Amino acid sequence: MQLAIDQKDIDKFLMVGDKVLIKPKNPQSHTKSGLYLPPTIQKDKIQSGYIIKVGPGFPLPSQSEEHEVWEKKDGEVHYLPLQAHEGDLAVFLQNMAYEISFNEEKFLIVPHSAILMLIRDEGLFE
Repeated sequence: MQLAIDQKDIDKFLMVGDKVLIKPKNPQSHTKSGLYLPPTIQKDKIQSGYIIKVGPGFPLPSQSEEHEVWEKKDGEVHYLPLQAHEGDLAVFLQNMAYEISFNEEKFLIVPHSAILMLIRDEGLFE
């Protein structure tokens, strides 16, 4: 299933929890003769792409010393950050990705657990 999003600025996208937004490195949805292959038919089990946005991570339980459940105080939610960072090259399981279309480009929303490997080049953006 593909979702088309009408928005002008990708900077307004906020990823939720452990989700990562990935721009596929080499999306091959067509055969050499030009036939369209839907994602369910494509043979590759893994895919690679560049991480565009990263969610805040996994929410952690509160560490405050509460005496009773109803005495909870409004506090800040703390997260265990993800290992992935913006700009990393990710190798991930294709069947766990959700495809979206934004400004006629293909992006994938992938849970952090589907990422098999990250390649980080610190000097890439210098």
